[in-house]
Amino acid sequence: MPPADAPAEPDAAPEEPGSGPGDRETPVAPAGTEDTLDLKLTEELLALIAEDRNKAARRRDPAGELLGDPATWPGATTEVGVFHLVPVVLERDLAVLSRWMNDPAVAAFWELAGPASVTADHLRPQLEGDGRSLPCLGVLDGTPMSYWEIYRADLDPLARHYPARLHDTGIHLLIGGVGNRGRGVGTTLLRAVADLVLDNLPRCGRVVAEPDLRNTPSVSAFLSAGFRFSAEVDLPDKRAALMIRDRTYRDHL
Repeated sequence: MPPADAPAEPDAAPEEPGSGPGDRETPVAPAGTEDTLDLKLTEELLALIAEDRNKAARRRDPAGELLGDPATWPGATTEVGVFHLVPVVLERDLAVLSRWMNDPAVAAFWELAGPASVTADHLRPQLEGDGRSLPCLGVLDGTPMSYWEIYRADLDPLARHYPARLHDTGIHLLIGGVGNRGRGVGTTLLRAVADLVLDNLPRCGRVVAEPDLRNTPSVSAFLSAGFRFSAEVDLPDKRAALMIRDRTYRDHL
């Protein structure tokens, strides 16, 4: 099952790198290492990417019955900038994603360190699958800076470990830039992505996540982003905190 937590950002604790299959947070890049793509994505390029992904999504899931296509979702205007989810293209994005996965802080939870083929083997089943899990780059003000997986939690092995409801949608993430950790960016983007899911998937009543209980900053970030702690669950690769953001209470948390 895919990762499931995000970088946490308590005021006093450094933000962890990302949430992944085991619990993946944002990688901490070594000093002097560039940890974002050198390319700024223009609006024109974003539109081309969206068009390509729309065609692929229609081939996989003509009715958009599982998760639709995040490439068509509008950007989210947040206090840290304008944020877009851009579906991953393996040839274009593998190098940066592999670099993030090899950051020790990320590898501790995502467990995808190693050659680029390790990351490719994680991405390919999602890209070639039936659309129940969609890997995306998180692009903030035109710069790729995070990785997200939007997945149908009710169709995932996770559903064996909690009382899943139809159309429950899960998220995993990692923040790829050191400069975006520990200052509330993860919390802000978690809230933004949860809102994008609820706004664009009207049948989804809850957004869920399962960060590793050891990843205290990640759990804290989810709480600050309006998720509630529901239970501790024993998954095959970790003991996790089941976090839920309910559509009903989204305006109150």
